[in-house]
Amino acid sequence: METSAQQTIAIPKGFRASGVKCGIKASGNLDLALIVSDYPCFAAGTFTLNRVAAAPVQWDRALVPAREMRGVVVNAGNANAATGHQGLINAAKMAELAAGVVGCESRQMLVASTGVIGHQLPMEKIKAGIIAAHAVLTSDPSGFDAASHAIMTTDTVAKVVGATMTASTGEVVRIMGLCKGAAMIGPRMATMLGFVVTDARLPESILQEQLSAIVDDTFNCISVEGHASTNDTVLLLANGQANATALEGEDIALFQGALREVCESLAKMIPGDGEGATHRITIDVRGCKDRKEAMAIARAVADSALVKTAIHGADPNWGRIVSAAGYAGVEFQESEMSLWLNGFPLYQQGTPLAFDAAEVSSNIRESRETHILLQFDRGQSRIRFWTCDLTAEYIHLNADYTT
Repeated sequence: METSAQQTIAIPKGFRASGVKCGIKASGNLDLALIVSDYPCFAAGTFTLNRVAAAPVQWDRALVPAREMRGVVVNAGNANAATGHQGLINAAKMAELAAGVVGCESRQMLVASTGVIGHQLPMEKIKAGIIAAHAVLTSDPSGFDAASHAIMTTDTVAKVVGATMTASTGEVVRIMGLCKGAAMIGPRMATMLGFVVTDARLPESILQEQLSAIVDDTFNCISVEGHASTNDTVLLLANGQANATALEGEDIALFQGALREVCESLAKMIPGDGEGATHRITIDVRGCKDRKEAMAIARAVADSALVKTAIHGADPNWGRIVSAAGYAGVEFQESEMSLWLNGFPLYQQGTPLAFDAAEVSSNIRESRETHILLQFDRGQSRIRFWTCDLTAEYIHLNADYTT
């Protein structure tokens, strides 16, 4: 049994996708995607914990986990969030329109939206887009590439990842995921949308459990500026076309590893493509009493504007990092904490260390990847978290987003 990440992504059996222009985006770019399984799917999902949950989130959350799902329709350029009762009607109408062309019931179609908050969807454009998208559905990789571009807003690159695993029976299982996100990223399950499809046949009972656990360690461990979106959604569809019987035993563990690989790769791409970002920052917090402690510290460091601007300026101002850890709400002692930045020891058990600031600064400046390691002497729990630096370009993009 083996898994392998793939540059040329193998499309899971029975899935087709497309991306079209329907006129929602002012740019005129692709803005509506359709992903469909020719066979009923088990479906699982995780969603934003923001109290202002977008209409499509409310539609999907009422349906999953579920069986007999057939696909998802996604629009970009309009979030259908904070849109009141009419927004809920429009989300349901999107599902109805997609179901009509696919040939299933509305409750078998999931919906997602991303873009500007507070505007009603242009339903005539949505309707025309769904009809057009259905007409060009394909199992060719080009369809999924078009879909990945159609869900983008301020992303600069499409984000698509695939993996395969070979079960003990010799059957090959394929997993493919695509996502979007570059800002308003601070998931609590970022704006981020993620869609994963697989031809694996799995026990229905474990699908939601696996997705929730993996999302906690991947999509919930990223941040651009800490703003939890109204629309955050990750959906997993499994149609069972790869294997005659449900995976069991070691094969389930192997599938979980491949799914984790796909989700982690997608999650890392989001801060890597953070609006205006020049550095992706990996934060390892180790030696905590429990995962909750480690997460609180990692998130405090990741969301600190002072830490993020220091990394952008290649300034090894480590005091900002330990200060952020100190206000995370974890009752540690200074003597329990040590810090390394890109492998350089800067602070050990509460005591600053001598270091060559020019050397560390040069090291940060010359690499897009930055690594922060905070080591505590409190226990065995750890977490890995990803974020990016904060730049003038980020401020420009978001100051002018709707104007």
